[in-house]
Amino acid sequence: MNPTYLLARDHLQRAAIILQGADQRSRQLRHIIERTISLMDDFRPEETSQTDNVLELDAYRQARR
Repeated sequence: MNPTYLLARDHLQRAAIILQGADQRSRQLRHIIERTISLMDDFRPEETSQTDNVLELDAYRQARR
């Protein structure tokens, strides 16, 4: 996982902990942050499609086996 991605998720988790107030705005913000963290955890980067004519040597070797 990308270190920037992990750092961003960590900051959001800390913000959710800080927002423990009982008022309506704190609850709404905490809900938004928790939902964002959940969406980040569900995200799976798509494999990049190869559009050029460069062949990865390891992929070629594995395909030949």
